Amino acid sequence: MHRSKSLSRRNTSRARLGALLLSLGLLSSGLLGSSLAEAAGTMKPMAIRAGKMEPLAQPNATTFFNCETRAYADPNLFCYGPAAIRNAYGTAGLIANGIDGRGQTIVIIDAYGSPTAQTDLAAFDSQFGLPPPPSFKVINLNPKPFDPTDSNQLGWADETSLDVQWSHAVAPGANIVLIEAASDNDADLLAAQNYAIEHELGNVITESYGQSENELVLLGAAGIADLQANEASYIAARRKGIAVFVSAGDSGVFNDMSTDAKGNFLFPFPTASYPASSPNVTSVGGTNLFFGTPFAATPNGAFQTEVVWNDGYGAGGGGVSGYFAAPAYQTQTLPAGTLAVLGGFRGYPDVSYNAGVVGGVLVYLGFLPVANQGFYLFGGTSAGAPQWAGVAALLGQQAGHGIGFLNNRLYALAGAKARDVAAGQNGFFGVSGYIASPTWDLATGWGSPSAGLLKLLPQVSGD
Repeated sequence: MHRSKSLSRRNTSRARLGALLLSLGLLSSGLLGSSLAEAAGTMKPMAIRAGKMEPLAQPNATTFFNCETRAYADPNLFCYGPAAIRNAYGTAGLIANGIDGRGQTIVIIDAYGSPTAQTDLAAFDSQFGLPPPPSFKVINLNPKPFDPTDSNQLGWADETSLDVQWSHAVAPGANIVLIEAASDNDADLLAAQNYAIEHELGNVITESYGQSENELVLLGAAGIADLQANEASYIAARRKGIAVFVSAGDSGVFNDMSTDAKGNFLFPFPTASYPASSPNVTSVGGTNLFFGTPFAATPNGAFQTEVVWNDGYGAGGGGVSGYFAAPAYQTQTLPAGTLAVLGGFRGYPDVSYNAGVVGGVLVYLGFLPVANQGFYLFGGTSAGAPQWAGVAALLGQQAGHGIGFLNNRLYALAGAKARDVAAGQNGFFGVSGYIASPTWDLATGWGSPSAGLLKLLPQVSGD
């Protein structure tokens, strides 16, 4: 019976999408099939690199860069280091009391990786006075050497650097395992994911990449097979008590950049990003965080406000799956009005975290030419997934075991003690988005972490 309902829902979704594409003249034009074939089958990293940031000539105990104390309105952009982020999200007190992720292992999955991941983390730690992780293992599944002339591989090296350094910044006592997939093809990333799960390499997995869900669905059997293989992998992770965090996307509701031969977008309407839309992962949306004084950032300041990330550089992903049914943790906890918007499908994100380029985080890049090496400003929901993975490591240490799949705990609390983000919207590229509202919404989920939420989550039953 469940299988029949699921197939019916999928067919309804594909028919609805097909009708819309016909109305746009895409199916009959033949442009869609060739564009899908070119775009599908690969994941895209979600890290956004901005400018290089120079350190202060005379830093103090908590402030190391000029951008850490800039005005919010400064066109040169303000930034955050570990101290500000820890204070903003309630992890500073835990770390000070010895809850730093020790005994937990964070697995980071990226394509290609970075040839300087370990030395770059050492530079990051040295700059901010952080201890090295107890263990940092790199598992390279790529038989070819890193190509510094390949812009795609450089983008993934950016991603890898962000993931490693900021998961560690949040959980400095956790072990790190970095798995470098052979490529950004779906099959290679799935192989890396399966390797981590089958060998139980860690308690937490973080993945900061995605692709269009509807591209996979419209490809038919091959695309559906990709989805099903990934879901089998995520279900296996849940059964083994492994939490998986996934970036929700950097283009708001506009998650499909496919174009026709004339450069026109094929899907100029809300689409879902996968694997963020999976019901078996915790999907992390984006915010713009303002921490410091009412007018400027400072690591020793206070929380000011937080809004949906939409700063011109990108916007927090979120929306409604066209393939996955709404899971029980949503149907049993979300209000009727919200469920009506979902229409029986999975809504995401589940939570959020700072993703702004305006107010981004600092990352060390050592794989660039010598003159360009140094700290850069980064944003994107790629910043949020690894940091939530760090949060999960802190929760696991408190619980005395891996925290496991987080969504059942999150939704059971119905937003209690989470920092609700109730301002802003995630429309992007001219496509109208979802407006943040009190409690759960399709722009920021339940919101971002707080000290109160981190105290409650280990006390709630999970899977």
